[in-house]
Amino acid sequence: MPHTRSAKKQLRKNQKRRLRNRATMKALKTQLKKVAATSSGGTLEDLRKEYTLAAKKLDKAAAKRVIHPNMAARKKSQLARLLYAKEQAAKSAPAAPATPTA
Repeated sequence: MPHTRSAKKQLRKNQKRRLRNRATMKALKTQLKKVAATSSGGTLEDLRKEYTLAAKKLDKAAAKRVIHPNMAARKKSQLARLLYAKEQAAKSAPAAPATPTA
């Protein structure tokens, strides 16, 4: 336990920061999981929305130095590649099978 007044104050500040950082990380990880879930079973439009939210949360966490800015850039790049791959797959797949008319 801290003894001096300044050390006690620093401990209080660290505890508040820790809770704030944990909340930010929890929200970030949840959003990244949502993107992963949407990529496997959602529509392309939903994936774009989730990607946008994830990129925003990554940028905010990096700005607050909760995560390293390079990590945020790396994660955004990975998510963008995933989104691009899904878009390309949607473009190359036929829209709807043609029904034969008699």
